[in-house]
Amino acid sequence: MPAAIRLSVAAGICALCLPGCSREQAAVETEPALARVGTATITAADVRAAMPSGLSADDSVKFVRAYVNSWVDEQLIVGIASQQVDMDAIDRLADDYRRSLIMQEYRRQMYESHAASIPEDSLRAYHEAHGGDFLLDRPMVRGVYIKVPDDAPGLRRMRKLFRSDRTDDIDALEKEVLGSAIHYDYFRDKWVDWEQIEMRVPVDFAGWPGRGQTLDTSAGGFTYLLRVTDVLPAGSPMPYEQARPLIVQRMLAADRRTYDARMMAELRRSAADRGDMVVNLDR
Repeated sequence: MPAAIRLSVAAGICALCLPGCSREQAAVETEPALARVGTATITAADVRAAMPSGLSADDSVKFVRAYVNSWVDEQLIVGIASQQVDMDAIDRLADDYRRSLIMQEYRRQMYESHAASIPEDSLRAYHEAHGGDFLLDRPMVRGVYIKVPDDAPGLRRMRKLFRSDRTDDIDALEKEVLGSAIHYDYFRDKWVDWEQIEMRVPVDFAGWPGRGQTLDTSAGGFTYLLRVTDVLPAGSPMPYEQARPLIVQRMLAADRRTYDARMMAELRRSAADRGDMVVNLDR
């Protein structure tokens, strides 16, 4: 960087970082350019507008240097490229991209003003009809998991109760673990990702999970009790609760395509009725 630019950058950094310099003073005084490439310049005001708030003095200096150097690189590349690149082609690409953004934004706004929530019964009906489209990539399980200290009172009773299917025993287990369990998850009424359970227990789960499997082991001063009552292997259709977000996404996408086609047909019809559109194509 030339000496003159280095001095300007240094002076600009000092001005940016000095807390005593007010915005009013900066507005009155003409700020020197921090850098110049050809006829283009960047000033302290330009950098201030881009600088995040809350930076320390050191971070402010780093930001200014990085921002100005990035600006210089951009000016140099654009200056050279504009002489060697077909600028008419660039203008056409920019215009096409702008038109595409305008269309996307209009369609998005129109659809969001129309869209309504999908009824729950419609989602469940879709799951029943297309459940095979949504498959698990990992097993899911139902069961019960307990982690308690080895010296927890009532541990012997917990060992008996967590294997039972009786409603009274399940209620008794919940009361037994209160106050002593580090973890207690009862998930016999909902599907849980097996990975969430497996990662909690420090044992080798080779051959798991399987329906009816139980674990009763001690490690590091804690006893781990686990019973798997049901299993959905990887590749099985997802339960409704897991598939629901994907179903919503798919149904909204289909609804949006239908709405978009209807909107475009209406726009064409209105334009033709007004005489604003004529399409001459062989049928």
